[in-house]
Amino acid sequence: MEEQLAELRDLAAHARNRLTETGIPRVAMVQGKIPEHELNAVYDPMVNLVLQGGKSMTVGERTLHYGPATYFVMSIELPAAGTVRPAPGGEPYLAVALSLQAAVIAALIADLPPIALAQKPEAGFSVAAVTPDLMDAWVRMLRLMRRPADIPALAPVYEREILYRVLQGPQGAMLRGIAMPDSALSRVSRAIQRIRRDFAQPLRVEALAQQASMSASAFHRHFKAATSLSPVQYQKRIRLLQARTLLVAQGRSVSSAAFEVGYESATQFSREYARAFGLPPGRDAERLLAAHT
Repeated sequence: MEEQLAELRDLAAHARNRLTETGIPRVAMVQGKIPEHELNAVYDPMVNLVLQGGKSMTVGERTLHYGPATYFVMSIELPAAGTVRPAPGGEPYLAVALSLQAAVIAALIADLPPIALAQKPEAGFSVAAVTPDLMDAWVRMLRLMRRPADIPALAPVYEREILYRVLQGPQGAMLRGIAMPDSALSRVSRAIQRIRRDFAQPLRVEALAQQASMSASAFHRHFKAATSLSPVQYQKRIRLLQARTLLVAQGRSVSSAAFEVGYESATQFSREYARAFGLPPGRDAERLLAAHT
């Protein structure tokens, strides 16, 4: 697989240190040192393949590490803290990602033999070693950057193949789960979308459980397994990330940001913000702004 990996690095060599579009639907790449506040964010569902260097992702109480020729699957929207590191020889971090769409996965699954979904609570993110077949599909996908006229006809084919190879691997159950509306993972995903939409409002876990057609205890168990967070912790993380954006990107005051994201006490907000990001909100915003100048 070294030749395939070398070709992928060459194909993605013009990526920048932020999400760089490739011209291929749902496929992006990134290279180099990424700003901290962009790595601490809500990540959308994706398959992320590391080509060079390494990355760590912390979601709740779990931290996963992955490097070249490994891939990370996130099947639901998750607030995570990421760190990237260069290769031992100093070459910059380099990765490509495919955004996941439940409809695309569902269409693929409809063409495959049915299998029974596991009933036990499942994680919504994991890491696995890439296979030669999966690597080959990625190579053909990124070659389309040099033949953009072929993208409309061939990109959907290669996307299906990448997803098919992931479905065959240890993360296959996760992909099937988000594509099947009655699965526990899909129900958790719908609850997550509601929490994200109404993050500034008081959280009623019992109402979320009822909408998911689960008991409160079962909902909490499946939610924690999928996200490594309780529903309340998930909402808190969303609030703090949104407040950080207000502080840094819009220059809001600490109290204004706190109240806008749903806190009733600026003191409590500052305490929880410092616990999450290591500094009080005002000092953290100053540090991030200074890093961009």
